[in-house]
Amino acid sequence: MENSTVRAVNRLTTHWAAQACAQDAGTVFAAAGVWPLLALLADGADGPARAELEEALGIPAETAAAAARELLAALAGVRGLKAATGLWTEAELPLDPLWSAKLPAGARGTLTGAPDADGKMLDAWAAERTGGLIEHVPVSWPPETLLVLASALALTVRWADPFREAPRPVAAPAGPWSRRPLRMLSRTTRSLDGVRVAQGATGPVTLLEVTGTRDVDVHLLLGEPAATARDVLETGIAAVTGAAPSLGADVLPDGRPGPGLMLHTMDAQHPGDLLSVSTVAFSLLAAHDLLDHPTLFGLDRATDAEEGHHFPGISREPLAIGSARQCAMARFHATGFEAAAVTAVAARPGAGRPPLMEHRVRRAEIRFDRPFGFLAVHRASRLVLAAGWVTEPETAVGGPRSAVGPRPARPSL
Repeated sequence: MENSTVRAVNRLTTHWAAQACAQDAGTVFAAAGVWPLLALLADGADGPARAELEEALGIPAETAAAAARELLAALAGVRGLKAATGLWTEAELPLDPLWSAKLPAGARGTLTGAPDADGKMLDAWAAERTGGLIEHVPVSWPPETLLVLASALALTVRWADPFREAPRPVAAPAGPWSRRPLRMLSRTTRSLDGVRVAQGATGPVTLLEVTGTRDVDVHLLLGEPAATARDVLETGIAAVTGAAPSLGADVLPDGRPGPGLMLHTMDAQHPGDLLSVSTVAFSLLAAHDLLDHPTLFGLDRATDAEEGHHFPGISREPLAIGSARQCAMARFHATGFEAAAVTAVAARPGAGRPPLMEHRVRRAEIRFDRPFGFLAVHRASRLVLAAGWVTEPETAVGGPRSAVGPRPARPSL
């Protein structure tokens, strides 16, 4: 992946975090699913719509289609990640052949004009491309819909060092999750390499890298109790992408150098540092209407059906954006992590004897027992594939539980 494209997608992720987490509510979103669609639209746009899309993308419109193709091809090569695109058009809509030729390989179809039938066709595509993690394409269906451009991402991560789930529900000792029967996860590993602390606008943020067995890792982010979700995610994105410095556990002082983190040096019988982690299982499903923040996504002028011909490079027929939405999910459990996003843009017209202590070692403990953020990151490129904020961990009332936990309920759109 081109570094410029990775930076551009991560930039959109950071900007989106400021909007999606403005109310500190639980959510998940994937700018990596939106950015390629905006890039393909920008390639066919003109006038103010093209300028707004360029600003949202962070790259020139003339290079956007090639960047989108390259990004989607690179995503398809990430182990554990499936990426797909689709284009469906009304039968009589003439498409510009130069624009069509730049589209990534993917599904092509014809809209019948019957919303129910078209919805079922696209929903089947979404379910197939995400392995059932998301079962519908989040698009509205006004009768005059002429074009639907969609992307699907589905990520499956397995932990290199799995967690153990507590045999019975456990409540957090204090804070907003106290008195709740939580699905608590814990593990102890022999390396502190995954622990870092970054300094944000509202204080330090503790980052824990949970390593996957293939190409993607998940980073958990904990800020101070008063820190906002926006600040924690922005600090975390800057730290994991290398845009801002962070300190590793090897240089952090003993004590409490970061939120939820305790470090101490001690004598031990055997060499080797130890990291003990306590966190929660969580499951999220979120629906985003991109047109609630049209400037963020460069879609303000493009929605004006009265102003004129926004996308002459796509079709000689006047087109305007009538719908732009994303449905995203994430699930974190003892053995791994799943995330998926389907994004669609629709266009309408315009103890014992003390042992001998011979080694100085460090012990670290991290507890995620109040709201925190997460980032799924491609290890090689540092591209953020999914981001979110956890406010409602999974709860249980006892009895056996599956390793992957319940499937999130479908949100209303």
